[in-house]
Amino acid sequence: MPGACGLSEKIGLWLLGLLSLGLTGCGDGIWNTPYSSADAQGNTYYSSFAERPKHLDPARSYNSNEYAFLAQIYEPPLQYHFLLRPYRLVPLSAAEVPVPSYFDAAGAPLPEDASAAEIDHSDYVIRIQPGIRFQPHPAFAKDADGRSVYHALQRADLDGINRLSDFAEVGTRAVTAEDFVYQIKRLAAPWSHSPISGVMQQHIRGFGALSASLEGIDARDELARVQALRQARIAGVEVLDPLTFKIRVEGKYPQFSYWLAMPFLAPVPWEADVFYAQPGMAERNISLDWYPVGTGPYMLSENNPNLRMTLDRNPNFHGERYPSQGMPEDAGSGILADAGRPLPFIDRAIYSLEKEDIPRWNKFLQGYFDSSGISSDAFDQAVQIDAQGEPILTDAMRGQGIELLTAVEPSVFYMGFNMLDPVVGGESQRARLLRRAISIAMDYEEFISIFANGRGLVAQGPIPPGIFGHREGEAGINPFVYAWRDGRPVRRGLDEARVLMEQAGYPGGVDRETGRALSINYEAAATGPDDRARLNWIRKQFAKLGIELVIRSTDYNRFQEKIRNGTGQVFMWGWNADYPDPENFLFLLYGPNGKVEHQGENASNYANPEFDRLFDAMKFMEDGPERQALLDRMVEIARTDAPWVWGFFPKAFSLHHQWLYNAHPNQMANNTLKYRRIDPTLRERLRRAWNAPILWPLWGLGGVVLLLVVPAWWMVRRRERSTAL
Repeated sequence: MPGACGLSEKIGLWLLGLLSLGLTGCGDGIWNTPYSSADAQGNTYYSSFAERPKHLDPARSYNSNEYAFLAQIYEPPLQYHFLLRPYRLVPLSAAEVPVPSYFDAAGAPLPEDASAAEIDHSDYVIRIQPGIRFQPHPAFAKDADGRSVYHALQRADLDGINRLSDFAEVGTRAVTAEDFVYQIKRLAAPWSHSPISGVMQQHIRGFGALSASLEGIDARDELARVQALRQARIAGVEVLDPLTFKIRVEGKYPQFSYWLAMPFLAPVPWEADVFYAQPGMAERNISLDWYPVGTGPYMLSENNPNLRMTLDRNPNFHGERYPSQGMPEDAGSGILADAGRPLPFIDRAIYSLEKEDIPRWNKFLQGYFDSSGISSDAFDQAVQIDAQGEPILTDAMRGQGIELLTAVEPSVFYMGFNMLDPVVGGESQRARLLRRAISIAMDYEEFISIFANGRGLVAQGPIPPGIFGHREGEAGINPFVYAWRDGRPVRRGLDEARVLMEQAGYPGGVDRETGRALSINYEAAATGPDDRARLNWIRKQFAKLGIELVIRSTDYNRFQEKIRNGTGQVFMWGWNADYPDPENFLFLLYGPNGKVEHQGENASNYANPEFDRLFDAMKFMEDGPERQALLDRMVEIARTDAPWVWGFFPKAFSLHHQWLYNAHPNQMANNTLKYRRIDPTLRERLRRAWNAPILWPLWGLGGVVLLLVVPAWWMVRRRERSTAL
């Protein structure tokens, strides 16, 4: 019976296949690795991103998720020192940090200590390091006669071209001062829609005039726009020689140096604009917004935002060395072990798209991401608070050799009082005492613990740590809310707050004049169920003083409208610094920046003549003892008037594996990938240990299958033999 014989043979082959499958699983590779073996064992850094970067054109980008890539590719004149605090500017593509020269209206030079009223303009002369070259790119490709290979393309020439790497030829050239000037003109171009165009118009002489002159350029002809931009001149920006240019700033504006550290002012070659402006490029998504052209240590080799983004070492990078100077505490931390070594250390960085927190967290624990933030869901698994209230890693995290980094961010979250309101606002002693009482009752230590997983530092004023002007220790506390005891600030008790309420005319929360309970409106940008616990907590803080808090929840647009119109009483808001200068925080309390009258960022509409006078003097000063004295007085005035409950400075928590070195937190610098170093051998060994396949269920299942199948095979085999006989 051929059929019966074939059946037994098939069963036997199936058993053989099952056995071989089990043996195949015993190989050396990691079963669940998401990477190719070449990448997994190379000098490659692994991380993730949750949202595709919208803009990679440095004229348009202004988001942190974009800067994570952009800052590794582009090099503005300056950068922030990796280790020193307060944050300090140092050269990047520039040869040195420029020192402004001051001139009066007639063009005569003025001394450094000239008053701001005397200064008509400031000149920043920026000298570029020699030897900087752009990354390899088709825009620079030239033929044997020196003509550009890809600057006169027709649509037919793009057949078969779908991405930048499809162009066969690439080239490069040296960076010149003209490339920096060209980028400044790009910022002024109306079609660039640069988010800092308005700011630059206020400060760079001739910027607004150039922008207006470019309004009439035909928007449909991109090559014509590039040509117009190349030919345009800007009155306040001048090329002095191939490696030197000058920027003329209106009046005195010391904070302009910080703008020189932003990718907005990195060099962009005109060849790239010509290349990308050609017909057919935009419809293939071949643009500067998608394929940047920089001089930094890395270049974007893969832009697939639905899967991954890949940075590769720029072969034309001019070189840089790891810093040799740090803070006193850095001497024994190991962060200076690589001092003086050439950068970058890592050859490639792969960022995988991970929209959900749990898969991202699990891949970090498996060793497939080298570093990670900590989501709220994973916080208790990673971090616990010790007896001193400090965050430490859990035993499980320490067992894996994971390390925790914390850093106070240059940001502030505060509760603001509308100073135009007749109850909580104004300059009267009654309103001032009421605000101070509420400031004591608002237990921000508890808020941070409950709603921020301990990731915050209670603010004693408007200036965060790491920013010039911030005071530590007893000199830095807000004496109206805290007392200094046993070497630390202690929040004043509710009894003191209730005394202030009585002095303000609200004993027990009852208005002595009307006999009615004090009721205050709280404006909230909250519409979801997750906001309920936070709002209930805030209501309870006011209830401690007998104040009835009426929560008026709405969407964010309506909330902003209420703040603009000054119709609210109390609200909570925040601010992220554009640059690390105290002016960038204290302007939130500057009278001429009032939200209602001037549409500025002073949302509490606070105005104090002495504070405003000191602000006008402070903002033009260089950091030093004189400026510190003014800052101390301004903070003292603001604490006395209490236009804010000062809230807290958020803390950034991050984790990294033991094979990742130099993962030092720097909340102002975005170009820190070049400092990081990895040990691929250690990473591969630990990945294997952490991801060893658990085979006993497979073998157990195989055993059960064999117990069931072998007897059947034996019976079929016996029947074959008996039939044959």
